[in-house]
Amino acid sequence: MYAFDYVRAGSIADAEATQVVNPEAKFLAGGQTLIPAMKQRLAKPPMLIGLKDVADLKGIHRAGTAFGIGAMATHQEVATNPDLRNACPALCHLAGEIADPAVRSRGTIGGSLANNDPAADYPAAILALGATIVTGRRKIPADDYFKGLFTTALDYGELITGVGFQLPEKAGYAKFAQRASRFALVGVFVAKFAGGVRVAVTGAGDSGVFRIPAMEAALAKDFSVAALAGITVSPAALLADLHAPADYRAALIPVMAERAVAMANG
Repeated sequence: MYAFDYVRAGSIADAEATQVVNPEAKFLAGGQTLIPAMKQRLAKPPMLIGLKDVADLKGIHRAGTAFGIGAMATHQEVATNPDLRNACPALCHLAGEIADPAVRSRGTIGGSLANNDPAADYPAAILALGATIVTGRRKIPADDYFKGLFTTALDYGELITGVGFQLPEKAGYAKFAQRASRFALVGVFVAKFAGGVRVAVTGAGDSGVFRIPAMEAALAKDFSVAALAGITVSPAALLADLHAPADYRAALIPVMAERAVAMANG
């Protein structure tokens, strides 16, 4: 590890103002990705702006059929929130499957979305739920937010303050995890709304999280496991690495989708 300055922000405005004066600084949420990257010298920010004390970035709130989750909500808080568990248990299940208890106690939803790791779990949920990523400057629809591997629509220095979404009628998430890291080799989140179905895949795309229109159309007509029979995914645009080749991921996607639909249907 090399030397760097650390500043603890007291508010969203304070964090953003500090970043404007120090444009090479990085926001520090849970640090479960940034700190390891710094240890390996893959990232070398001269300053970290700690967000731990920013109260406006915390909390999980419900307003009718809408939920808002603060950017600094930890995976464990998402996994165990009683209101969210009653309303959208699939999202709680997803959060409870991330890594291990130590990571879940510190890692945050905002940090995960800002980093946009191609094997992270949250992108599948946020895209399938048609959520909105809220920053200190604007609101970004999920369909416009994810731009590729570790790439998002965030401008430099733009701070995620929270995520909002409408509750689906049904939802489910299933993943095939890499045993050591618990990252998703393939993760599929399925969400059914009155106006249709959204299916999002993480861990498999060579450009990050993506949707599967063929599955969405089939499930919109018949939201059942049987509706997915015969739907395949081409390995052409899928990720191949030391953990799994592209054709293996292609074979896993329909299986995980079926499991997600089965979960959604109880």
